[in-house]
Amino acid sequence: MRRLIFFLVIGGLGLAALMSLGIWQLQRLAWKEEILATIDARIQDAPVALPADANEARDKYLPVAIGGEILPGELLVVTSRKGQGPGFRVIAPFLLEDGRRILIDRGFVPSAEERKERSLGSFELEGNLHWPQEVDSYTPAPELDKNIWYARDVTPMAAALEAEPLMVILREAPEGSHVTPMPVSTSGIANDHLQYAITWFSLALIWALMTGSFLWRSRAKSEG
Repeated sequence: MRRLIFFLVIGGLGLAALMSLGIWQLQRLAWKEEILATIDARIQDAPVALPADANEARDKYLPVAIGGEILPGELLVVTSRKGQGPGFRVIAPFLLEDGRRILIDRGFVPSAEERKERSLGSFELEGNLHWPQEVDSYTPAPELDKNIWYARDVTPMAAALEAEPLMVILREAPEGSHVTPMPVSTSGIANDHLQYAITWFSLALIWALMTGSFLWRSRAKSEG
């Protein structure tokens, strides 16, 4: 009898732990969805003037309207786009009307259009400030001789183009640019908490079934 009580306690504690982890993941899911909704709302806000002292902590995803000139000297970042295959993000220097020089992410071009000329000159543009976190220990160093980068890295890109470390991801392509915009969105932000919750609840069900089966067989043996 004591043995059955011991395994019943162990089974109950294990079930409670697994259920608690599932519930915690559901709470994390609600938290993450609230954050994503806040980011989505900010991304779609009406654009404002580019702050003079923009910084990542305060201004990430901030919609901005900028006027000035797209300059030559673009950088190409290896990427791919669903339905279009491999290609590049085009990062270009942009001279603001007040004389500041920043970066703009113009969008996507297929590999076949790598060397195609793109529109330069004066434009009024809209986009979102962003500081992409794409570089890790596995990211290859850029091939500067070929002007090929393997991730958007604002600080070294700004240094290469003699610009401020500010990047605006365009919402729409300038007229005649032949570039497909890749606007900022939350689609790349991981939100796997529902899958994790399902996993923990599934394990809890399996644990409960195994515990019940073990206790039933143990009781049957003791009565036999």
